[in-house]
Amino acid sequence: MNDTPKKPKKVLNKSKVKIPMREQDPKNRIMNFDEVPLGYNADEAHQEALRCIDCKNKPCVAGCPVGIDIPAFLTLVGQKDFEGALKKIKEKNFLPAICGRVCPQEDQCEMVCTLNKPNKGREPGGIGRVERFLGDYAVEHNLDIMPDIAPPTGKTVAVIGSGPAGLTAASDMIQKGHDVTVFEALHKPGGVLFYGIPQFRLPKEILLREISGLEKMGVKFVMNYPVGKAESLDSIRERFDVVFIATGAGLPWFLGIPGENLNGVYSANEFLTRVNLMGGYKFPDGSDTPVKKIKRIAVIGAGNTAMDSARTAKRLRPEVVYLVYRRSRLEMPARVEEIHHAEQEGIDFNLLHSPIEIIDDGKGAVGAILCQEMELGEPDDSGRRRPVPIEGKVREFAVDTVVIAIGQGPNPLLSADCPELERDDRKGTIVINDLMQTSFENVFAGGDIVTGGATVILAMGQGRVAADAMHRYLMTGDPSDPEGEHI
Repeated sequence: MNDTPKKPKKVLNKSKVKIPMREQDPKNRIMNFDEVPLGYNADEAHQEALRCIDCKNKPCVAGCPVGIDIPAFLTLVGQKDFEGALKKIKEKNFLPAICGRVCPQEDQCEMVCTLNKPNKGREPGGIGRVERFLGDYAVEHNLDIMPDIAPPTGKTVAVIGSGPAGLTAASDMIQKGHDVTVFEALHKPGGVLFYGIPQFRLPKEILLREISGLEKMGVKFVMNYPVGKAESLDSIRERFDVVFIATGAGLPWFLGIPGENLNGVYSANEFLTRVNLMGGYKFPDGSDTPVKKIKRIAVIGAGNTAMDSARTAKRLRPEVVYLVYRRSRLEMPARVEEIHHAEQEGIDFNLLHSPIEIIDDGKGAVGAILCQEMELGEPDDSGRRRPVPIEGKVREFAVDTVVIAIGQGPNPLLSADCPELERDDRKGTIVINDLMQTSFENVFAGGDIVTGGATVILAMGQGRVAADAMHRYLMTGDPSDPEGEHI
């Protein structure tokens, strides 16, 4: 007779849709820079976690670029073991409060969730929302959950850039027992997480607290230190046993139209950096670095950066914020959530419009922007329908500010200093092999400097792959040697 007690059957929440997340009212939030989604409370997170059916093949794990065991942490939340769930997440991701806010789960783990059956009215599990709850739970309960740190190896690691790829590589390498120093060109750590993502999407205090956990683990940060200017890459290579380049995609792209040199034209990078990193939204009471006083502004583009720019501009209280995009809504690359929030906040969408000239007000500043009206033709190489001009249809928008948010390329500062480092001639990205190794044996690279502009979680995934390869390299001299994993 088998006296082994049966495992209690999991009680599921059979709701077809996610537990809604509370938000600031649009009329209130456009008057402040406070966070828009308010997150789950403990009961909401618990109920959402109970929607997970813990399926055998776990497609969500494969859909996560850093390989978090999602069913395992959701099961723990379903048992109200929040601390245990945090420990489970931090086995793979040291930044849950960040990823829960800014990662596009709808295109990754949630997209492949077994529950996701839109034709049957069924939504995927709210994985990102529960992850965010756990990150915030750690803050609220002052939980410093630290992973195990291996004994010191005596090996030194330089990480150039403190964005998501750099932070992930630093976290993994310190856990493997190496001595890690992160070099950051700006005065605050976080890279694009700090300068590029608005306070209302990712509060700076959350970001800095997550990063402080790395410092407690032993990672050293050197700020205001642009490698390529303050010190050459060759010098860094001589001082450290291995180097990871994660300098991101900080080179803005422009339209190449007349008038882009007028006063009042910003790249999205400059606009968001002035507001996010330099506190321009606090001027004059808390900042000496304002943006120009805006009455009417046009933001060009329809990606997440364009949405961030438009929504940031709205909080500076202009008369109108135009969003100008040359394709239709169907082709907009921004997250559905960000588009929805922008519409709620009164951003004036002008689709199928392509800028052709920024007009001088007669004093060297922006007076208007001239746009060609478009229609969609046949698909182009991207698979999206190509915008085609409608002859004779031109529209003028009276504005005093224009933000160009059409994408960005790899930061050229470091690679310009070291022309021997192999780059893609067309894209400007650093060339790597399958193990994230560059043309220099002891230099690896990952994130947007390799891929061009991509997502936070994809950059983190590359940081993890690079860390594993760098560890093998340090232990055996061969980044592909599996023996290095066990040393």
